[in-house]
Amino acid sequence: KGFRYYDHFFYTTDGATPNFYKNGMTNELIRIALEEGVPAIDAYNMASFNIAKYYQMDDYLGVAGPGRLASLNILEDPLNPNPVTVLSKGIILRKDGCNMKAFTKTDWNKGGLVPLELSYDMTMDDLQFSMPMGVKMRNEVIMEPYMIEIDNSMEQLSFDHDESYLAMLDKHGKWRVNTMIKGFASSVQGFVSSFTTTGDIVAIGKNKADMLLAFARMKEIGGGIVLAENGKILYELPLALCGCAASEAYEDVLEKEQKLRDLLADRGYQFCDPVYTLLFLQSTHLPYIRITPRGIFDVMKKTVLFPSIMR
Repeated sequence: KGFRYYDHFFYTTDGATPNFYKNGMTNELIRIALEEGVPAIDAYNMASFNIAKYYQMDDYLGVAGPGRLASLNILEDPLNPNPVTVLSKGIILRKDGCNMKAFTKTDWNKGGLVPLELSYDMTMDDLQFSMPMGVKMRNEVIMEPYMIEIDNSMEQLSFDHDESYLAMLDKHGKWRVNTMIKGFASSVQGFVSSFTTTGDIVAIGKNKADMLLAFARMKEIGGGIVLAENGKILYELPLALCGCAASEAYEDVLEKEQKLRDLLADRGYQFCDPVYTLLFLQSTHLPYIRITPRGIFDVMKKTVLFPSIMR
């Protein structure tokens, strides 16, 4: 775009999923800027001083100088933003490429971040699909309407197409939304997640019995993402913090997220990030159709097309 001055720029990753951070976070943002021709001093200021200045904290952060909070990343070369040694508040956290101090273990319970407790079970009555309109995935986050033409009254859908059952249940058990989703996968049998924008439960699949099984396991582990197939649990990612976040080490979550990507890709998920699909399925700031607690919502017209059903 021909920018030459970067004083008012700084970075954000906009809440990316675990695999995005496998090589680091701010260091990767700096590396991208350097590769795109941003001068080194500006690339590093965009990760430090520019942010402090924007928030009017540059008398405290963002500069190496008297009275500032000392946090130093020591590099081998300005063109390689991966720090060799890290000094923070007078403590060496990393030296010669090796971590010197482990992070403090958090007691999540003190903050009320406990496993999800659901007061109900999902039953076959929750998997009744008669709505004439479904949602079609244009990509992993954009959904558009489509008219349902297949027979969806059976308990097992064919693998010859990419249409699946989609149900969203209130986390308190008061309502549900039932429709079809096209483009998610061609052979996912039962897939359930408590990780959603509203914290309500999303179930997707070709087989109603496997959807019920995945829900039951998700409830049993206190929230999470579960994949069931042919009457067995194929995969689970526990989300012990209110059903929305993992309490495990990042490296473990990274490995499990990659396995989820691989399993869904093998079953026909054709986009980059299934976790983003779960996150944005209900997000009404994106077009065109969203599944919300009020029902199927037309974002552009700001109207509810089909209301949710009371359980």
